[in-house]
Amino acid sequence: MPVIHTHVSTPLTKENREHLKAAYGKAIQAVPGKSEGWLMCPFESDMPIYFGGDDSRPAAYVEVNVFGSSVPKSAWESLTKSITAALGDELGIPADRMYIRYTATTDWGWNGGNF
Repeated sequence: MPVIHTHVSTPLTKENREHLKAAYGKAIQAVPGKSEGWLMCPFESDMPIYFGGDDSRPAAYVEVNVFGSSVPKSAWESLTKSITAALGDELGIPADRMYIRYTATTDWGWNGGNF
């Protein structure tokens, strides 16, 4: 039950979303037990994002949430590389204009109940 929620200051086309979703689907496999089959990818575009007080250049804030209590640091590091590359390649967002936040939780609801 991973979620990769992407907030970007740039416009996003359906093609951009499809390419990012595919890249994220491969990247999430770095987290033990996670796959694209349960991956949710909400996208928000054209957001004003001030980074260091400046909104004149593209920026991104990405939240990665997974069901679980322990994720190896190496998995998060792999995801950072993959997400940074995908957003850079697809939208031209520089790596130094992105924040990626990771959360693992054992409190997760789905289908009217909790795991």
